[in-house]
Amino acid sequence: MIRELVQRNRSYRRFYEEVRIELETLRELVDLARLSASGGNRQPLKYFLSVESNTNEKIFRTLTWAVYLKNWRGPAEGERPAAYIIVLGDTKIAASVGCDHGIACQSILLGAVERGLGGCIVGSIKRNELRGVLNIPEHLEILLTIALGKPKDSVVLEPLGPDGDFRYWRDENGVHHVPKRSLDDLIIGTSEE
Repeated sequence: MIRELVQRNRSYRRFYEEVRIELETLRELVDLARLSASGGNRQPLKYFLSVESNTNEKIFRTLTWAVYLKNWRGPAEGERPAAYIIVLGDTKIAASVGCDHGIACQSILLGAVERGLGGCIVGSIKRNELRGVLNIPEHLEILLTIALGKPKDSVVLEPLGPDGDFRYWRDENGVHHVPKRSLDDLIIGTSEE
């Protein structure tokens, strides 16, 4: 079951924008993050939630999408996320969040997939602009944005080619291809008794 969720948890960048997500769903997803591990149990993460179209548009304008797709400026109107979760680090609690935000994002996205949704973690953010349009206090560091919706993308995982090119790409039908290294390429050694 977890393997299937992980395989279905892709970086979706196009959505059925008309399929709305309730604020309560975002709260349930953040609750999964709340229950996840936190370094030293400090729990320094905070979240800004948006399901409202005007706020979503403000957030969208501060994001850069899919750097490897050179001629694509992000999802077109009608294919944009229906919701966003902005992950913030409270510097009054901890100067650094360590890897907490990665753990939290994975928990949120696995929960989204379980609900028939999908998302994309976006780290390329015009942070000062986003802080201004959402009035995010200075002590909250903008870490990541999770774009969420009902996925419109078709994503195919495939083996990394002999040329070693790991960049994702789209074919003429808009199918998103994601090369993955083999398990044997990742394991550098083992220890057995």
